[in-house]
Amino acid sequence: MTKLANHPQGESSPEDGSRSRTRTDGGDGRDGAGDLPGKPTEASRTTLSHIMTGSDTNLLGTVHGGVIMKLVDDAAGAVAGRHSGGPAVTASMDEMVFLEPVRVGDLVHVRAQVNWTGRSSMEVGVRVMAERWNESTPAQQVGSAYLVFAAVDADGRPRPVPPVIPSTERDKRRHQEAQIRRTHRLARRRAIKELREQRAADGIDEG
Repeated sequence: MTKLANHPQGESSPEDGSRSRTRTDGGDGRDGAGDLPGKPTEASRTTLSHIMTGSDTNLLGTVHGGVIMKLVDDAAGAVAGRHSGGPAVTASMDEMVFLEPVRVGDLVHVRAQVNWTGRSSMEVGVRVMAERWNESTPAQQVGSAYLVFAAVDADGRPRPVPPVIPSTERDKRRHQEAQIRRTHRLARRRAIKELREQRAADGIDEG
């Protein structure tokens, strides 16, 4: 059974965020849509909870990583849609880290929030927590991820999103970290593009 719930203000959640007004991954240098009012981080912060069952396991008897990734994408998509006020599609998964195995009987909580916004894109940070369904022990972090979503209209074209307004110092730190990740993404793409162009110019045939 899966349950989707809003996160109350101030409750810890994902892994990313801070003040927003920057640019899309397309790189126009602008922050969110300037004519749209900003939204605080907690307005779309969400938790998706799910009990792991035997149908979720891999050959080792632990929960399949793909099952966790789907829950991450589902929670992040809900957050992106709520923040942008409409449809949003997954553009990329910037990072997915599995810290501990998840087992049958674990109650998994997937906590997500918007960390950063561009004109039509959003970085969503996700933290995955797990606890035994029938025990009162504290939940343990078992994974984290960062995803980039693009807001689209009915025709699938990019549409503007409101800037996210970080609510806490943690949110501001996550926003700053999101900007670092974005800078690294763009630098990596440029470096790879330049490498390929240089190899082509040198006449290197990769066969």
